[in-house]
This record gives sequence, structure tokens and C-alpha cells, in this order.
Amino acid sequence: MTEAATTAARADTLPVPFNPVNEAMNHLNNIQSRGAMPTLRKCALAAAVASVFVFAAASAQAQAAVPAETAMVKLIRGLIQSGTLAKDVGEALLAQAQTEAMAAQQAQRTAASATAASASTAGGVRLEAGDVRVPYISQTVRDQIRDEVKAQVMAQAKDEGWAAPNETPEWSKRIRVEGDVRVRNESRSYAGNNSNIEINWPELNRGSGYDVNPNTNLALPSILNTRQDRRNLFRARARLGVYADLSENTKAGVRLASGSDESPVSTTQTLGGGLGKKSVWLDQMWISHKPVDWLTVTAGRFGNPFMATDLLYSSDLNFDGIAAQFEKKLASNKDLSLFGTLGLIPLEYSSDNSPSRSQDKAKSENKWLLGAQFGADWKIDDDNRVRGALAYYNFRNISGQVSQPCALYAGADGCSTDWSRPAFMQKGNTLMLLRDISLDPLNPAGTPQPQYVGLASKFRLIDLNLRWDTAVAGNNLRLDANFVRNTAYDANDIWNRAGIRGAIVNNFGATGGTAKSDFRSGGNAYMLQATYGKPAPAARGDWNVLAGYKRIEPDAMPDGYNDSTFHGGGTNARGYFLGGSYAIDKNMWFTGRWISTKEVYGPPLSIDTLQLEFNARF
Repeated sequence: MTEAATTAARADTLPVPFNPVNEAMNHLNNIQSRGAMPTLRKCALAAAVASVFVFAAASAQAQAAVPAETAMVKLIRGLIQSGTLAKDVGEALLAQAQTEAMAAQQAQRTAASATAASASTAGGVRLEAGDVRVPYISQTVRDQIRDEVKAQVMAQAKDEGWAAPNETPEWSKRIRVEGDVRVRNESRSYAGNNSNIEINWPELNRGSGYDVNPNTNLALPSILNTRQDRRNLFRARARLGVYADLSENTKAGVRLASGSDESPVSTTQTLGGGLGKKSVWLDQMWISHKPVDWLTVTAGRFGNPFMATDLLYSSDLNFDGIAAQFEKKLASNKDLSLFGTLGLIPLEYSSDNSPSRSQDKAKSENKWLLGAQFGADWKIDDDNRVRGALAYYNFRNISGQVSQPCALYAGADGCSTDWSRPAFMQKGNTLMLLRDISLDPLNPAGTPQPQYVGLASKFRLIDLNLRWDTAVAGNNLRLDANFVRNTAYDANDIWNRAGIRGAIVNNFGATGGTAKSDFRSGGNAYMLQATYGKPAPAARGDWNVLAGYKRIEPDAMPDGYNDSTFHGGGTNARGYFLGGSYAIDKNMWFTGRWISTKEVYGPPLSIDTLQLEFNARF
């Protein structure tokens, strides 16, 4: 080893007075402070790498007293020429970079002179003319420089969101979109001997009422179709929901849905209509919160919080109000869990401005559903699971009431109990006339008597649901049973509530009599159903078949909330149903369903329904 080499090797411990990496980062910070950073975001990493090249170039060119142009200057010139930097901003940066480079080079020369003078005699080794001193940078230091530059650039990139173009904002990860589409072909067949005097009671309750005085009105009320088949009706349903996880314990959701009208039990839209656009309704809007792990409180308009079948509540039915749901596994048996629901559901508020043309307004009359359910879910083993629940539903203030005598002929604006007619109804419940209309003493026979109808029975329901899942021949078999009893049903109470003679207007036997002895109704309902295969097809090749039977007596439940397809919706119906589904692709399946029903009591009414549909969800 030469004397010059030995001296140079010892010099690797001397400090390096100029750090190009730090200078490069200072340039980036200066650019950001002048407002040019948005333009240079894509070049920040390149500038940091260029800084390392500046450092290497400065070491390799130790023989050159003053380099003609630094790498930073070249970089800025290149950015100006490419158009990445505005010319005026680039020229200012260029001038600053040249000034700082000259100052740095002058400082290097001064330090190098002092170091050379010291090193020429250090250790007895003297540098000769032509010897080059190259400072040694250890691998550890180089790695540290690289990591510091990378950390600073990536931290800035993450904060400003430009280093990861495929990364989504944090808030978007807490929002999900879900929806489904169904296209159905439906045919309804009616028996030729069906009664053709089935009144459309919901239509009668609209407007100013139906005049029941034959002396002043010879027109029939609105009548339902009961004999003419309807073939190949194309119908569709679409639902789109947006759901947000506001925090670990709080969620919110909004869902839109199709629908021909404001019916609470169906979101199906009949196609056609001259190819006109279809309506969209606000189907759900809710907020839920979990104060503890086993309790969820939901408020707004939300899906059915109770364990129930479509015997009592349509699968499309949503509930307004507030519900508290709990579910907790037993500490002593992890395969057994208890669950329950409490619900406070407003069904209807009376008008705030009724009667509209009177100075004296009616008092507030509100209708409620109070629901309580308690159940258990027991996983017996890998192949058997049992789930059951007992519920009590109190429908408060929904029964009709006979009004005070009202002199409509004298200009009275409605009668005192007009509010008690149902906001929505299908068919089947026993109905009564609501208005006690005073007759004009000058023309009693010619006094118009426009009437509304209301529910004649009260409704306090006991609802028992049972479900058993088991395995048969390698596939799932599900057995469902549902029994409903209206504990408030009483035929005598119904007739006493109607009060005036002739106030009960339906649910009589087929003989045509309308006396109390001809009255036919009941307060019980039940359903049995077996489903073999996947209950909810999702993957391609999933399938199921099902069969079931329902029987719903006229006053077993309010007729406005159950399945709108079985017997055309409502109560006073019995019959069987068969169906099956097959998934032809992921989240897309075909369903076929045959429903055959007839009346429980009263004039004949038989309806057969065939539904063929494609379903998709996302």
C-alpha cells in the first residue's frame, strides 16, 4: 500500500460538510412553500433520487474544481423544458439552485484545502500530486440515507393521496351499496263460478265515500275482477340500498324501491303502461346503534325486525318507528342463544287539520302496533338446528268506530270517526259502516248517505313460529310452521261495535243472508312449509324445491300487511303452494311458483297464480 493510499484510507472518518440529500429535500420543501408542489407531486420521488445522484457525482468528480452544472440544475432545466414547471417558477428555482450550488462548492473547496493540509502530514503520509481522496460511505449509512428519503417522500405522498392512485379514501371503505332486480311473468286464473260481487273496499274508502242510499245512487261501488283471467303480465322489482358503518357500533341505511303505488306490501311494478317511466319510492331510511354487544336499537323505517313468515307480514313489508333487538349466547351452552325484539310502530296519525273546513278541529287519534317477541336458537349438532319464537302483537286503535250523528246534508265537513277507516287494506277482514248520517227532515228518503268502512274486529295476536333445519340425503331440509291466534276476536263484540242495523257489510255465508246468524268469520291462521335444498340460492348450481299450505280465517289478523300474492292478498283464504329455484349463475337464479287458493267462508272465490321469474342481487 502506498503512503498516499494509506492516508486516504484513514480519512474515511472525517465529517462530510455537505449533504446533497438534505439539500434536495430542502429544494422540495422550498417548492412546496411557494405553491408549486401540486405541479411537482409526480416528480417528488424523481427529485429525491436525483439528490442521491448529486451526492455520487460530487464524490466522483473530486478532481474537478468547479463542475460545470449540478444535477439539480439539470433536473430543473429538464422540468422547465418538459412543461412540468411553469417557466417563471422554474427560472426562479433555477437561479436559487445555481446560487446554492456555487455556495456549496465554495464551502467544499475551503474544507478540502484544510483537510488536504491536515491529511498531507497525518500518519507520516503525504499526498502527492495526482492522488485522489475518495471518502468512504459505509453500507449502513447509505441504507439510512435511502430509508430516510423514502420515508419522507412516501409520508408526504400518503398525506396528499398522490403516491397510491388505486387507493380509495378512508370514508368510502365504510359505505357499501347493495341491491336486487327481479323480472317476473305472472298469470292469474279465476274459476268461472266465482262470485262477481266482490266489492273493492279500499277504493270505496277513497274520496268522499260511497252513497249507500239507493234512492240517490244507482251506481255500483268499485267491483273486483273475479272471473276474467289475466295472462302473461310482465312485472319487475328493483331495490337499491346504500349502507354506512358510521362507527363500530353505529350504522345507517337508505334504500329506494320500485312500486306501482304506495302499498306497504309490494314493491312490484307492472310493466307496459305505454312504455312510460316507472316510479321510485323511498323504501327504507334508518339509523341503528349497539350500546352493548348483545343489543341493537334501530329507528326510522327499517326491515321486519321480528322472526315471522309471510302468513302475517309480507316479505316486502317495512316497519316505521323504533325497535330494540337482542341476541345473546348462553355462557353455559355456546350452541344455544336467546333473542328477542321490542317494537313501537306508529301505523297512522289522524290528520292535523281535520275537518278541513271547520273551525273546530278533531282531537289527535293515533294508531299503533306494539310488538314483543322472545325466542331461542339451538344448534343441536352439525346437521340439526331448531329456531322458535313466540310473539305478541297489539294493534291499538285500528278498529272502526261509529260516528256521532252527522248532518252532511246541512254542510257538515265529514263525520267524527272518519279517521278510523284503514289507511291501507287488502281484503278479507269483517267491515262495518262508520257514519251515523242524519237524514234531512224535509226529504229523508232523498238524503245522500256517503259511507266509509272500518275494521269491525279488534286485533291482539299471539304468533308462534318454529323452524327446523336438518340434513336429508346430503341436502338441507327446512320445515317451517307458523300459527297465529287473534285473542281479541269475538263475534258478539263485532256486532255490538257496529251498533246500527246493517252496519256489518261482508263475511256472510253463501246464502245471501245478512243477519247475525249468517255471519261467518274466525280468528285463527296457520302455515306449514317444507323446503328441500339451499333455502337461499347464491352459487351457481344451488337449488331448492318447496311445498306448503296456508289457512287464514277472516279476522285472524289485519288484512293489510301479509303476502299480496296468496289469494290476491289479505285474509279469508286457504290453499297450497309449490315452487322451486335454481341458480344459473352466481347471485342469479330462476324461480317458479304455483299457488292455488279459495275462500274460507262466504261466496266462492278461487284463484290460481303462476309466477316465473329471474332474480339477481349485487
